[in-house]
Amino acid sequence: MIKLRFFCLAVLFLLSFALYADSPIPDGYKDVKLGMTLEETKDALLKDSSFGYHGDKDVSLLPNSRKVLIETDAENGYGSNFLKRCWFQFADDKLYIITINLNTNRIDYYSVFTKLCEKYGQPDKLNPQSATWKNDDYTMSLEKPLTLKYIDNKKFDELQSYSNVPLSGTEVTSKMFLDEL
Repeated sequence: MIKLRFFCLAVLFLLSFALYADSPIPDGYKDVKLGMTLEETKDALLKDSSFGYHGDKDVSLLPNSRKVLIETDAENGYGSNFLKRCWFQFADDKLYIITINLNTNRIDYYSVFTKLCEKYGQPDKLNPQSATWKNDDYTMSLEKPLTLKYIDNKKFDELQSYSNVPLSGTEVTSKMFLDEL
């Protein structure tokens, strides 16, 4: 009888954890969401001091492209104690990558990894350097030492397909080798 009760409790726990852990992958951090325009992102960053955004001086246009980058320094300003540097990458006036470096003196990889697993379930990809959660729309990755990334998959794939840079000789031979495996 005790074994049956234990089994029922274990099943109930696993089912409740599975329901809780299957939350959709987030489309950004706090009020900064992938797909926002440059102006919407600037406004959101100005409203939240934890990013350490100081206005247009943190914005730069990447040469020879239609890409814009916002780089913030939360560590050396009025930002969060948990954030260090953050990058917000835009293409065609849409935010498509958010990169957040976290302060390893205030929080550790395992704590962040554990919380993400609680909220979003086990990662789709796990290796010694990173954990990745992915669906059709977004990718969220936690990389060592402690970087959190949010990526708009459709925009990222679109930009990758427009790349006109041919593969190097080393890349071609590596691809050929891997194809033979």
